Amino acid sequence: MRRIDHIGIAVEDLEAALAPYVDGLGMVVDHVEEVPTERVRIAMLPIGDTKLELLEPKDPESAIAKFIERRGPGIHHIAIAVEDVAGSIESLKAAGVRLIDEEPRPGAGGTLVAFAHPKGFNGVLVELDEAVDR
Repeated sequence: MRRIDHIGIAVEDLEAALAPYVDGLGMVVDHVEEVPTERVRIAMLPIGDTKLELLEPKDPESAIAKFIERRGPGIHHIAIAVEDVAGSIESLKAAGVRLIDEEPRPGAGGTLVAFAHPKGFNGVLVELDEAVDR
């Protein structure tokens, strides 16, 4: 594990959600992009060595839309930067941790990601994040 890469926050409207961070706190948006595999549009806001990732659903059937429907907007996941997502998946499997993804998949910003089930991390959805194209 290298560091906390980002904290994912589910939002209903990306532009409206950005306002307090940008206008109120003076944060700068690093980039905005669509992540087709997750059916979301995201904005990354750096804070030191980590980032806030605001996630807006683009499909009512996306995981983020369902999260907001069940729990409302708010913290969705914590992403941990790792050197090797596939190796981290294998380590978690060996430790008996329940996974959502057993294979890495494309993520935002040219990363490979995999998610571990919240039941394996005391109710916290954990994303493993390997920088590929950064």
